[in-house]
Amino acid sequence: MRQAAAVLEGGARMTVQRKHMERATGIVLGATAFLILAACSSHEPKPMAQPTPDQVRGHADQNFDKLKQEERERGAQPASPR
Repeated sequence: MRQAAAVLEGGARMTVQRKHMERATGIVLGATAFLILAACSSHEPKPMAQPTPDQVRGHADQNFDKLKQEERERGAQPASPR
């Protein structure tokens, strides 16, 4: 009878320890999720670097030159029949 009581007491202790461990694990996981969410939401997005007027002008000039080159190439080709 004493052995049965000791086994039951040990089993009950294991159940209580398991519940405490599950609760502690849940708290740790919840706190981790909260910290990750808070860390991600606190950073402001960086604005994109704005091109300088010289860069915009340079790109526009390059594209204009390409367009003129394409027009010259089309003008040199014979017209295709439709």
